[in-house]
Amino acid sequence: MTNTSPAAKADQTKLQAESRNATKAQLVEFWYYFSQNKGAVVGLVVFALLVLMAIFAPLVAPHSPDFQYRDSFLVPPVWEEGGKAAFLLGTDAVGRDILSRLIFGARFSLFIGVVVVTIALVGGVVIGLVAGYMRGMTDTLIMRVMDIILAFPSLLLALVLVAILGPGLINAMIAIAIVLQPHFVRLTRAAVLSERTRDYVVAAKVAGAGHMRLMFKTILPNCLAPLIVQATLSFSNAILDAAALGFLGMGAQPPTPEWGTMLAEAREFILRAWWVVTFPGLAILITVLAINLVGDGLRDALDPKLKRS
Repeated sequence: MTNTSPAAKADQTKLQAESRNATKAQLVEFWYYFSQNKGAVVGLVVFALLVLMAIFAPLVAPHSPDFQYRDSFLVPPVWEEGGKAAFLLGTDAVGRDILSRLIFGARFSLFIGVVVVTIALVGGVVIGLVAGYMRGMTDTLIMRVMDIILAFPSLLLALVLVAILGPGLINAMIAIAIVLQPHFVRLTRAAVLSERTRDYVVAAKVAGAGHMRLMFKTILPNCLAPLIVQATLSFSNAILDAAALGFLGMGAQPPTPEWGTMLAEAREFILRAWWVVTFPGLAILITVLAINLVGDGLRDALDPKLKRS
């Protein structure tokens, strides 16, 4: 068993301290450029509040999202004539509290975004890495399949896939992930093509690194910045597509308090009960806008070309 000399230990400690300082400096630099975009900061605050609301929904919501108050059908918001203090945003056609359903609906929307982006990101990165690294017929075949998927309107293709798989939240998430995957494949492939001929990759190859190590350990970490931005923007697209499928009856099924499903249930009451349509629509709008603003801030902070001097 070899003993490490005091000088070697000191050098190792120094290297670890330098690594920590470098990481801290990178985080400070990232936050500086991110915070320069005031809209991104506002979006981040709104998104953080949505996440907290979703996590603590049982504590925040004043009522159960599925409980029906038989004496309170289509009660208007509290500030309108006929409103009740117990139902701040009113009730729907069967007496369920809209505020509580919106709060619990945040859980479903954020869950949909996380699952869809995770599936699309992991699958897209793996396929894009293979296409960009292997090149040749493998690359051509993969990219032609991605081009075929992109040739269809995303919502129409998602509808077709859900019709094949069957209506439901899980099938809707799978369909949306398949529709969003080509964007990650193309982005990963483009990044790999620009990185695979760089000196550090050639050096790793000469040192004897295998294909898997080159792809996942050497090249992939240098392709993450655009993928993070794309994942953020795809998060909002996933929420929108899931709401659209729910509105068309192909996504989450009643009585699930999902925002798109709430809109579908409220269609026939648009003229005489504006609140049952307006508040779910505003929830979708605010959430998607906040996520897109965060995506813009991430792009400004991670793209060296956009960094201000």
